[in-house]
Amino acid sequence: MEKTAAAASASSSSPSSSSSSSSAAAAASSSSSMAAATTAAAVAAAAEAKAPQANLEEELKCPVCGALYREPVILPCAHSACLPCARTILQPRSPELAEGGPGAHGAAGGAAAAAAAKSDGSDCGDYVDLDKLSLYSETDSGYGSFVSNPATPCGQKPPSNGVRVFPPGSPRSAGGSLTCPQCHRSLVLGDRGLAGCPRNAILEAVVERYRRQARGAAPLLPPGVGAAGTVCQLCEEGSAPAEATVQCEQCGMFYCDACRARCHPARGPLATHRLVAVERGAGAAPDNSGSAQQQQQVEQWAPRRATCVEHETETPCSFCVACGVAACRLCLGDGGRHSQHDTRAIAGTCKQHKTQMSAALTSLSSKAKEAKELLVQLKSLSHKIQESGVELEASLVAQCDALVEELNRRKAQLLTKVSAEREHKLKVARDQMSHCSVKLRQTTGLMQFCLEVMKENDPAGFVQVSEALTRRIVQNSEQWSSSALTPRVAGSLELVLDSEPLLQAIHQLDFTDKQVVSPVPAAPILQLEECRLAGCVATLAWRPQPLSPVPLDGYVLELDDGSGGDFREIYVGRETMCTVDGLYYSSAYKARVKGFNKAGVSPYSKTVLLHTSDVAWFPFDGKSAHADMVLSNDGLTATCGTSDDRVVLGAAGFTRGAHYWEFTLDRYDGRPDPAFGVARAEVAREAMLGRDDRAWAMYVDNNRSWFIHNNSHTGRAEGGIGKGSTVGVLLDLNKRTLTFFINEEQQGSVAFEGLEGTFYPALSLNRNVQVTLHSGLEVPEFVSEERPGGS
Repeated sequence: MEKTAAAASASSSSPSSSSSSSSAAAAASSSSSMAAATTAAAVAAAAEAKAPQANLEEELKCPVCGALYREPVILPCAHSACLPCARTILQPRSPELAEGGPGAHGAAGGAAAAAAAKSDGSDCGDYVDLDKLSLYSETDSGYGSFVSNPATPCGQKPPSNGVRVFPPGSPRSAGGSLTCPQCHRSLVLGDRGLAGCPRNAILEAVVERYRRQARGAAPLLPPGVGAAGTVCQLCEEGSAPAEATVQCEQCGMFYCDACRARCHPARGPLATHRLVAVERGAGAAPDNSGSAQQQQQVEQWAPRRATCVEHETETPCSFCVACGVAACRLCLGDGGRHSQHDTRAIAGTCKQHKTQMSAALTSLSSKAKEAKELLVQLKSLSHKIQESGVELEASLVAQCDALVEELNRRKAQLLTKVSAEREHKLKVARDQMSHCSVKLRQTTGLMQFCLEVMKENDPAGFVQVSEALTRRIVQNSEQWSSSALTPRVAGSLELVLDSEPLLQAIHQLDFTDKQVVSPVPAAPILQLEECRLAGCVATLAWRPQPLSPVPLDGYVLELDDGSGGDFREIYVGRETMCTVDGLYYSSAYKARVKGFNKAGVSPYSKTVLLHTSDVAWFPFDGKSAHADMVLSNDGLTATCGTSDDRVVLGAAGFTRGAHYWEFTLDRYDGRPDPAFGVARAEVAREAMLGRDDRAWAMYVDNNRSWFIHNNSHTGRAEGGIGKGSTVGVLLDLNKRTLTFFINEEQQGSVAFEGLEGTFYPALSLNRNVQVTLHSGLEVPEFVSEERPGGS
C-alpha cells in the first residue's frame, strides 16, 4: 500500500498526491520529534556527566587515521570512515575500463544507464548489493589476496590505532573499490564512487557532541530541543539580561541578538564559528533582528539531517526493505530505483529499529553489569589472594617447623637406639672378657698344676692322678673352641640409617591444587581364590575395582600382629600380589589392602582372616649348620663327620605358642652325650649345645642326663638313651618354659623358665650319633598328663 501511494504521489499532481506528500512530511516530522526527544534525553544525560566519556572515544575514532571522525560516510559493509580517509584508500577504476578493455562494455552500459537516469531527473547510481561485498574475497572469508604492497592511508605515518589498510586486488568497477579498514573486505563501489556512500549524520552529531563535552564547553543543543529561560551572557550589568537566541559552538556562549551583532559579528575569525539557534520560551515571538549574513551563519551551521543517498536535497520518507536503505519520494516515483520495492514508513521503521536496538542494549547492559561485578569480584580477589598468600606462607612455615621438630624427635630416638646398641655391645664384650678371664685363670692354674705334678718323681703317684688330669686338660681344651676364641660382637655398630625414603619424600614434597577435585580410588578387591597360606608363609593377591575410571598410583597392604593388635604396613607399591613370611604358628592374622593416588587414599578392602598352621613342619636348616654336619632324608636326618660336637638348628623359629617335636636315635655308638634343646640364631656351632649363653639344652648319655645353659650344668636325672630311643622337646612360650621327655616320659622337672624371644630347635652331636627329626606334632596327651601342675 505504501509503495503504491508513494508511486502515485511521484507521478501525479492531483490533490491526492499533495495529501500523500503531506502524510510523508507528517511522518518525517513525527520521526524528527521522536529523534529530538531521544536526543534531548541523551544530551541531558551527557550534560550531567562530570567527565568525558573516555570509553566512548574508541567508537568515535576513524579506523584509518585514528582521530575522531570527520564527515563520516557509511561504506557498503556498514562500517564508517572519514570521507578524506576514504578517498586516500580508494582505488580508482581499472585502466582496462578507461581504455575500453575487457569489462568496458559493462561500464559503458552502466554509464548509459546513468545518463538516462539523469535525463529523467532521478540522478540514481548503481547500488552495490551487500551480498556482493566479498566479490574478491577468498572462500568468502572477508580477507582478500592483495597483490599490491601495503600502503598507509593519508600518505604519511601509520594511524595511532595500528590499523593498516591493504588495497583490494583487481578492481573492475567504474566507481573504484577499497578495502574496509575494519573488516578488511574488498568493497566494490558503484559508478558514483564515494558519492554513492551516504553520510553518517547520526555519527557526526555524536562526534560533535562528544568533542564539545571533551573540551568542557556547554552541550550542543540539537534542533527542537529548547533552552527556555536561557539568558544572554554578555548583556550589560545592572540591567536584566535578554533572552538568548543563539549559542556559539566554539565559544560556548549564549548571545541575544543585540550582543550577537555587537560581540560576535560574522566576519574575520568569527565568520567560521558555528552559531546554534536557541528556541525561545513559550509565548515568545521570534526575533528576526540581525543581519542576513548572521542568520545565514546560524542556518548554515545547524546540525545536518540525513538526506537521500540518490537525491541529496530530498529528505527520506520511506524505508526500502529489499535494499535496506532510506528512500525519498523521488526514489518511490515512476522510474525511481525503489518504485517496485517493498517500502515502509520511515517513522515506523525507525521505531522498530529502536525497539530492536533497545532489546539488544538491554542484553548488552546486563553483560556490562556482569562485567562490572566481575571487576569488583576481581578487586576483592586481589585482597583475598594477598591474605591467602600470607596465610599459606604462615602455614608452610608452621608445617615445615613441625616436620623439623618431628625429625629432631626421631633423631633423638635414633640416638637413643645407637646408645642402647653401643651399651649392649659393650656389655657383651665385658661379659666375654670376664668369662674369658675366668676360664683363662682356670686354664693357667691347671697348666701350672700339671707342670708341678710332672716335676714329681713318684711314678706310682703320678699314674694314679695322670688319667684324671689328662681328662681335665682335654675338657679344658674343648672349652677353647674357635667360637670361644672369637669376639661375640664386632668392633663397630652394625647399624645403617636408611634415609633414602625420607629424602625422596622431601623431594616429592609439593603443593597440591585444592581447586582441582580428583576423586579418590575405589577400594581394591582381595582375590581369595588367589590367596595362599602354607605354614607360616602367606601369599595375598588383589585387584582394583573393575571398570573404575579413577587411576591408582599404588597399594598399601596391612597386617595385624596375629593376636588382635594394631595393623601395620608390610607392603607399599604398584604390584597386586605379595608374599609374607615369618608369620607365627597357631595364629590368626587379619589382612586388608587399600589404594592411593594423588587425590587421597581409598577405603579399605574387606578384611581376610589368615589362620596359620597349629603345628610347625620344619626340617634341619642346612644353610646355617656347621660344615661338619651331614644332613639327609630331605634335611630330616642328621649326623656328623667328626668326633667333635657340632650344632645344627631347625628351619623354623618360634616366638609364641606351644610347640612339640621329637628326635629318634637311629644310631648310638660308644656312649656319646648328644644335646637336645633350643637356641638363638647366633649360637656357636663348634661346641656342645649349651656351652654358651645362647642355648638351652639337655645332654644325655646311656645312664643319665643334665640341663646345660651357659656351660652351667644343673638338673641331673637318671635314665639314659640308646639306639631307637625317642627324645621329646616341649617349648611352651605361652608359659615361657622348656621341658624334655625320653621315651614319652618327662625327664626331670621343668628344665628352664622365663624364656622370651625367638627360639629355634637345636641339636648337637658327633660321628657316633645319628638322629631323625619329627616335626609337625601336636602336644601329646602324656605331656599334659605328666607335666607338673596338671597342665
